[in-house]
Amino acid sequence: MTDEYRVVSPTGMIPGDLALRPIPSNHSVTPPALRDPEMARELKNVKLVTFVPNDPEDPRNWSKLYKWYVTAVCAMSVVEVAFASSVVTGDFDGLMADFHMGLVVISLSVSLMVCGFGLGPLFWSPVSEIVGRRPIWIVPTIVYVIFIIPCAVAPNIQTLLICRFLAGLFASAPLTLAGGTISDIWDNEERGFAIALFAAAPYGGPVLGPIVGGFVGENAGWHWIFWVNMIFAGVMFLFKATIPETYAPVILKRRAAKLRKETGDPNICTEQEMFKVPLAEMMKDTLIRPFEMLVTEPILLLLSMYIALIYGLLYAFFFSYPVVFGGNYQWNDGLVGLTFISVWIGLFLALAVMPFLQKDYMKRVKAKGGKAEPEDRLVGMMVGAIWVPISLFIFGWTSPPAVMPGGGNWVGPVSSGIPFGFGMVTIYFSANAYIIDAFPGYVASALAAKTVIRSGSGAAMPLFITAMYHNLGNGWAASTWAFISLGMLPIPFLFYRFGKVIRSKSKRATSA
Repeated sequence: MTDEYRVVSPTGMIPGDLALRPIPSNHSVTPPALRDPEMARELKNVKLVTFVPNDPEDPRNWSKLYKWYVTAVCAMSVVEVAFASSVVTGDFDGLMADFHMGLVVISLSVSLMVCGFGLGPLFWSPVSEIVGRRPIWIVPTIVYVIFIIPCAVAPNIQTLLICRFLAGLFASAPLTLAGGTISDIWDNEERGFAIALFAAAPYGGPVLGPIVGGFVGENAGWHWIFWVNMIFAGVMFLFKATIPETYAPVILKRRAAKLRKETGDPNICTEQEMFKVPLAEMMKDTLIRPFEMLVTEPILLLLSMYIALIYGLLYAFFFSYPVVFGGNYQWNDGLVGLTFISVWIGLFLALAVMPFLQKDYMKRVKAKGGKAEPEDRLVGMMVGAIWVPISLFIFGWTSPPAVMPGGGNWVGPVSSGIPFGFGMVTIYFSANAYIIDAFPGYVASALAAKTVIRSGSGAAMPLFITAMYHNLGNGWAASTWAFISLGMLPIPFLFYRFGKVIRSKSKRATSA
């Protein structure tokens, strides 16, 4: 509703009637305080607190070096959390032997944690808008680290599965905080590569899990997989604890309270204090509006489905690679884990391309008078979309029985991770940016909807992907997903061409 949190004024205050403006969208409604003449007159007396020039408390004024430190902590926090979801795949054989359970039940140790990733942000996001980002960086992480302990010493499968879900619920806080924290400290034109790191983290983390988990499980057993997970989480907690408050509404709210106390002027406040939203109402918006938007906003629905497909395929690789390399090639868990390095290579290639995509976007901004359209964000998605089906066709038809093990034949299926990693990150980065730009007044709800759909896909894949590869064979199982990817490939191209028309008919999308 306001530019207060980005405005800098010499006095540190601006009149309320000049600052409050609805965020432009086809659903924009002028708030009652601006429609009622009497209330509008009262707004002239309201003094909204802002940052001052070179304000040391404004996160945008921190040094570049410190900003990159905070960005690195945010990205690594997401990597660590995502790592925890897949590291357990490093010794599924040990878990099945100790708990006398089949693969599907043991796979729930991955699925339930990913379910926690989907549900947690629905709570952490609104709470962080009330209490600030710093408490949510710290408190849930402490609880998450505690819940890793019963996973490591679990006497039965029930304990393991329940604690994995609860660990995922509390571990998910960085998934909703990292992007917001990065946006707090970087201006729009500066944050391109920082956001790219954040986009890569949810996908790089799960890839790291089997690499580490495979060797730890092979040499020390599944208990030590969780102890390593706990050590990683504990080290990242120490770094998270160094992140100061970055959320401007909370910083300025504290400043307003201090100024009211010092001056005795009750008219000093912030926009958040003027339009207080009860937590219950915020939770309602967070829990209901995302699903309402999925039904009514085709842009959000189709992009969320595309992101869910890519995220699901990543978790499918954690189970299809062991089928091919563990089953057909008879490699041990440590070597199977090493095959995921190829996905990391693709991920780094995507990060190398990001500056060029950002430069292209800034050219478009300049050509359009300083404000590009949301559809200009889709260039990266169009570049990356073709590589996902290519990677799946390579994986399926260079694996046994199409190409039998022997000599260097492993290079084919292993190399399939490179185009997948590249396409995965470029698709996610562009799609995420497009959703943010297309729904500026409903970013939290739009991203929550995307997160739920994405996590649901990631949680479902482990439960059937192994059986799918055994029943259909490596070639046709991978090709099935390749054809589905091909079917969804036109989505970014269609939105690039018709997105503006679709947004014009939407109630919540931006009208700009």
